[in-house]
Amino acid sequence: MQIIGKIQHQAFGTGFWGIIGDDGLNYRPNKLPKALQKEGLRIKAEAEDAPNQMSVHMWGKAVIINSYEIL
Repeated sequence: MQIIGKIQHQAFGTGFWGIIGDDGLNYRPNKLPKALQKEGLRIKAEAEDAPNQMSVHMWGKAVIINSYEIL
């Protein structure tokens, strides 16, 4: 899947990085690359579902980012 959106740090629990998609959905990447861990950064990413990803954060759709481009 292609995700276009904005990186945002979520302060729930221990905190984590998420993507607010232009499509109105929230995405919770597994191991967001350090280069993308910047509040408000716009990106385009190729990702896949991560249905088996367990998390204490009840936020967004779990995804694995395969490649990305900073917009």
